Amino acid sequence: MSKRVLTTESGAPVADNQNSASAGVGGPLLLQDQHLLEKLARFNRERIPERVVHARGSGAYGYFEVTDDVTGFTHADFLSSVGKRTEVFLRFSTVADSLGGADAVRDPRGFAVKFYTEEGNYDLVGNNTPVFFIKDPVKFPDFIHSQKRDPFTGRQEPDNVWDFWAHAPEATHQVTWLMGDRGIPASYRHMNGYGSHTYQWTNADGEAFFVKYHFKTNQGVRSLSSEQAAELAGKDPNSHQTDLLQAIERGVNPSWTLYVQLMPAAEAADYRFNPFDLTKVWPHKDYPLQRVGRLVLDRNPDNVFAEVEQAAFSPNNFVPGIGPSPDKMLQGRLFAYADAHRYRLGVNHTQLAVNAPKATVVSNYGRDGLMATNSQGRAAKNYEPNSYDGPAETGRPLSAPLAVSGWTGTHEAPQHTKDDDFFQAGELYRLMSEDEKSRLVANIAGGLSQVSRDDVIEKNLAHFHAADPEYGKRVEEAVRALRED
Repeated sequence: MSKRVLTTESGAPVADNQNSASAGVGGPLLLQDQHLLEKLARFNRERIPERVVHARGSGAYGYFEVTDDVTGFTHADFLSSVGKRTEVFLRFSTVADSLGGADAVRDPRGFAVKFYTEEGNYDLVGNNTPVFFIKDPVKFPDFIHSQKRDPFTGRQEPDNVWDFWAHAPEATHQVTWLMGDRGIPASYRHMNGYGSHTYQWTNADGEAFFVKYHFKTNQGVRSLSSEQAAELAGKDPNSHQTDLLQAIERGVNPSWTLYVQLMPAAEAADYRFNPFDLTKVWPHKDYPLQRVGRLVLDRNPDNVFAEVEQAAFSPNNFVPGIGPSPDKMLQGRLFAYADAHRYRLGVNHTQLAVNAPKATVVSNYGRDGLMATNSQGRAAKNYEPNSYDGPAETGRPLSAPLAVSGWTGTHEAPQHTKDDDFFQAGELYRLMSEDEKSRLVANIAGGLSQVSRDDVIEKNLAHFHAADPEYGKRVEEAVRALRED
């Protein structure tokens, strides 16, 4: 069997890949050495800007299989019959750290699923927590800046982290999640995933339901203590990537069961919590979990850069039967995610294999731009309407319209009877066992005690006191003890 020939980018054979062309044996190198110049120039351009958030990630392919009939709630085709399977790609990630960070750190985890449906791609972008730190996207850049490296010191600063949270009381619920036992998953396989946001489903009769997604791991939830995580991050910074890769290669395919909570749209206005507030959950006693199907990962990417780093998810990639809600954070992300990918990957990133629809043909009037590959044929026009049988709109909206009223301007979210920033954080604390509470308090105190400003510490302590008096007292005592050492 003959060896394959090494070639340049243009396909010409390469004579020597060990020595550069020079003027004589010891002379300077030659500008005419096209292979050398091309190789160095390509190397200089191998990296693209990393994601501002969710930079460090892992991913795998698999399928989603419907196990329960939900056609009474949505007419989405990929959910239309029990037993139907849809190919998926799932990307896990940490949120705050850079591409070179460790996996085993205390941080929320991204849980982004791309469903390659017969009606186009549906992207469900969530986390491993059902809530988030803020509820309005105008605060998102400031929040992320506070969690990222300080411009002067070049490292994550407790002063910045806790100062932002001191001024964002709505973060108390998510801080309680993050500092609790589930703040550091043992692996990507051993954590739940959530859509986090509220979305909308519409059935064939036009009835609208608001929906929350819950992916429950079938491997069981397993987490790491702060001490275990520090040791693992030192031994193998790629611990979660390694675990996911090796599990699938061994045929131990991780899976999750998808459940949803469904709220008839008419009930949203009078619900005791704002159902579109990302810092709050819907208690299961109000809206029980209903099983939908099973998600299984069974194939690793062949190239991490091409398929994980270039994977682009956007929550505005909906399919008929599924749409947005008035969730403010979701509304902001409908723009921000796609815009980030146009910056990082280019306007034609949807033509990359990992991002391209598989069962539908992209047919629109978008043309040209960097790395355009889909000309859509020599007779295809790039304007509409036209007289050449070009693609036309269906006239059928993907989801039910949202009713709106009032004056334009900046507004606080509508208030519901239990819409304070601390009630659900207190509920979460009171659900914990004594051991869980002790670890939570120790984790919070370990970070808060490093803050230099007393007023920032006091503001944060007031949040924990407001959530639960015992919670606040224990954190205050733990912080005081650490600062007196």
